[in-house]
Amino acid sequence: MSWILIAIIAQIVLGISAVFDKLLLRRKFFDPLVYTFWLGILGIFAVLILPFGFSSLPLGMVLLALVAGALFISAMLFLFYALDYSEASSTLPIIGGLSPFFTLIIAYFLLNSFLGFGEIISFVLLALGGLILFFVEKKELRFLSFIFIFSASILFGLSSVFSKIVFQAGSFASGFFWIKIGGVIFVLMFLLRKSLRQRIFSSSRQAKTKHHFLYFANRTFAGLGSVLVYFAISLAHPALVDATQSFKYIIIFFFAWLLLKERFKGKILFGKIIATLFIVLGILWLALVNYSQNLPLDPKQNIEWGITFSTKFSKQMGLNWQENFNAIINDLKPAKIRLVAYWDEIEKEQNQFDFSETDWLIEKTKEKNIPVILVIGRKVPRWPECHIPYWAQGASNEQLLNYIKEVVERYKNYSNLYAWQVENEPFLKFGECGVASKEAVEQEVSFVKSLDSQHPILLTDGGEFGLWYKAARLGDIFGTTMYRNIYADAISWLIGNFEYPISPAFFRIKEKITRFLINDYGKRFIVIELQAEPWSHIALWETDYHDQIDLFDIDYFKETIQYAKETGFDEYYLWGAEWWYWMKEKNNHSEYWNEAKELFSN
Repeated sequence: MSWILIAIIAQIVLGISAVFDKLLLRRKFFDPLVYTFWLGILGIFAVLILPFGFSSLPLGMVLLALVAGALFISAMLFLFYALDYSEASSTLPIIGGLSPFFTLIIAYFLLNSFLGFGEIISFVLLALGGLILFFVEKKELRFLSFIFIFSASILFGLSSVFSKIVFQAGSFASGFFWIKIGGVIFVLMFLLRKSLRQRIFSSSRQAKTKHHFLYFANRTFAGLGSVLVYFAISLAHPALVDATQSFKYIIIFFFAWLLLKERFKGKILFGKIIATLFIVLGILWLALVNYSQNLPLDPKQNIEWGITFSTKFSKQMGLNWQENFNAIINDLKPAKIRLVAYWDEIEKEQNQFDFSETDWLIEKTKEKNIPVILVIGRKVPRWPECHIPYWAQGASNEQLLNYIKEVVERYKNYSNLYAWQVENEPFLKFGECGVASKEAVEQEVSFVKSLDSQHPILLTDGGEFGLWYKAARLGDIFGTTMYRNIYADAISWLIGNFEYPISPAFFRIKEKITRFLINDYGKRFIVIELQAEPWSHIALWETDYHDQIDLFDIDYFKETIQYAKETGFDEYYLWGAEWWYWMKEKNNHSEYWNEAKELFSN
């Protein structure tokens, strides 16, 4: 069973139990300290779980488990005092919003663990669902209530992280047992003080028998939720499990209205509805992330590895572009190649076309029977993305279509032509061309189809920030970029290059959402640009090669290939073949070239 489902069931149980906690506390059957004492004592029933996989733990882990249990009971004590001082429908959601943030911070330092990009989105949505209530609830939250809430949140975070460490060291049954025993030992220490001892037993004697029954029945019910929460923590990141406690708000919202007669109206009601929507959306998104992360990948997955080659970039790196390309097709032997028909090189003067370079490239690939994607348009690969002849700056679309017609008519009958790529990331704001209109791209796609109905049209979009929808809907094939280590002008001037906090599952999720939106589950989705060269703040040919290696060393190259495999696509075009050749020929670093050669040979 998925940990998410386990956590949700747990939160439903704990939400109902929390409302009954408030009901009992409201009637003063028990005060918060007495309530906490008996909660801790009931932890002795954890012995019932021992037959389900108990094993010995190192002494250090046993002590940590005892501390985790004591921290949990301490958190519950503060929570019960908070409930005693304020409304259940405000106190618990606020704690549900705060404690996951503390858990996340503590886990980062103690577990050396953080969340993936998709998980962060879910985490924020779930936590916000609770925190929104903090701002809409303008009820009697006294200063002391804030102290109780804040203390409970921190202690819950510490307890969750310590518990995760314990579960990682041994079986769930063992860890859960010692954590609960830690709670038992902690509350037994209450009895060491005479005033507390008298308070506990005096309150218990005064309570009616039916009230005892209600208390223990509710605690038994909550105990089931507690087991499920700890089991979910043993399976997943504790901050995510803590974040799901916001789901209790939905339960509390309903039952507090039904049983406690708490009434909501106006902006408070509106805020609760918005919070509920955040929580539901967060749960659904988290389920999608979890589903994508657990999709089985075929260990014998048949992946085709190709490259993108740019004559412009090869020249800029100071290379003989023909020797560079010959080495690629004869030594590396990629399965497929993406080539670029640069408008500003083919039509330097209006209506005067020079296809010599493109002809040479196409002929070479035809000799080797290598399938080719040919990129056409005004926005095509390599900075500045915009490759428009000087004479066509600001010209009408008619000149662009005329150039496209010449290219398509010239190469459409080549046997190794695989597809046309129309523009490069036309809907992404990157490069000097800006964002193309949907109508302009549709016109180009339709025009190419009218000239050549035999070959598919590929449209591309950015992997990280591109929305994919428009490009995927308009093209016969969709291609995404995949960059991990980048330089972004907006923030990198301060922190340098940084790596996107995106797991491979991000691309799987995005693919599934896009397919759902365009209602097409058979269209090919490929990775058209897989970063395999450094991204520097200045042009690579102006960057010291030692700095280039620091930005993208061979180990990172290998990690990138493994990362790509885990995204689940079956066709990738590596970005950087010219750079590998430059590193080999100009700097005596052939490790990138050799690694790529091995990849293409498999």
